[in-house]
Amino acid sequence: MNILITGCNGQLGNEMQLLEKENPQHNYFNTDVAELDITDQTAIEQFVNDNQIDGIVNCAAYTAVDKAEDNEELCQKLNAEAPAYLAHAIGKRGGWMVQISTDYVFDGTNHIPYTEEEDTCPNSVYGKTKLVGELNVQKLCERSMIIRTAWLYSTFGNNFVKTMIRLGNEKPELGVIFDQIGSPTYARDLARVIMVAINKGIVPGIYHFSNEGVISWYDFTKAIHRIAGITSCHVRPLHTSEYPTPAARPHYSVLDKTKIKQTYDIEVPYWEESLRECIAKL
Repeated sequence: MNILITGCNGQLGNEMQLLEKENPQHNYFNTDVAELDITDQTAIEQFVNDNQIDGIVNCAAYTAVDKAEDNEELCQKLNAEAPAYLAHAIGKRGGWMVQISTDYVFDGTNHIPYTEEEDTCPNSVYGKTKLVGELNVQKLCERSMIIRTAWLYSTFGNNFVKTMIRLGNEKPELGVIFDQIGSPTYARDLARVIMVAINKGIVPGIYHFSNEGVISWYDFTKAIHRIAGITSCHVRPLHTSEYPTPAARPHYSVLDKTKIKQTYDIEVPYWEESLRECIAKL
């Protein structure tokens, strides 16, 4: 298959490129904004047709959650309109698309894990634009797979794990929020699942994926420091109210992964195992 990967310089895009070497049976077109501007519908149509693309994995997104509150137009372009252009182009060819979405499509008021059937209720610009992106992709490409994920980190780019290691080495004390609960996701594990779906065949629908287990940002930081061998930094728990941000954060964003595990017959690694793997690479 000819597969287009967008956002190849991001966390997930970089992990996908590493896995491509293990899956040489497909032909990959790794693109970022320099190779293909996904906000340009004409350019997308031409690229998809010229290269006879069979499927698209859209790893590109506007992910600066707080900045999105002031950059609604750009966020809308990248998270809502661009996925629509991609879905339209591949849908016309009868191809498939994997669209990456987020726990931010929910408001985070649940106390049990969110299933795919649950009503969405985003309360940030980022969450709202990602939800529109989901709806656009499903409408324009019959063979589309939406994967909602949360708390993504990797050895690439900027992310929470790398920031906490850096701050842990720089500062004697850190305050981290303890009343927001979720499940971290190692981008390598998400990339692996996408490859499994591509190789077994895309089963259209919405899916949830993160690593197994549930944790707060505070506990996650404590684990990062423990595994990274950082002992000189005192981490203290903060209430969300003590650390105000422009965008509202979900207090509870645990995703139920039953559907993706059953559909693709996969086992999902426990968050701490994956964190150890990532920190070892760092």
